[in-house]
Amino acid sequence: MHCSYSVFLQIPYAKSETHLLELFETICSNMDDYALYVDPETQKKTYMRFAPRDSEKLGSVDFKNFKFDPENSKSLKFVCESILEEYEEEIISLFAHEADHVADKLCNEKSEICDLSRQTPRSDL
Repeated sequence: MHCSYSVFLQIPYAKSETHLLELFETICSNMDDYALYVDPETQKKTYMRFAPRDSEKLGSVDFKNFKFDPENSKSLKFVCESILEEYEEEIISLFAHEADHVADKLCNEKSEICDLSRQTPRSDL
């Protein structure tokens, strides 16, 4: 006699592959909320969010040290899309296994995007 059964695991929607793939479709459009920021003391340049989130007030952002350039926004969006495409499986795996510090693990362990020990920065970023 042959006996078979299936086990179904219930995965929370927020951590499901379906939900993550849906987020992948729109997440890079949020790059329009970031601009080049120049620290007034160190002159260090970084990309920072300037657009307030739903719970934040517009007045909480000091715009004088931001450099707004549509080309930078396009480049940032392109890099975001490239990273998502290249590391889609790793991102899904990290979220599916409830990894702590997902961004750090993706950045430093699964890819070498943020490896500070490298002598030269990645040219595609």
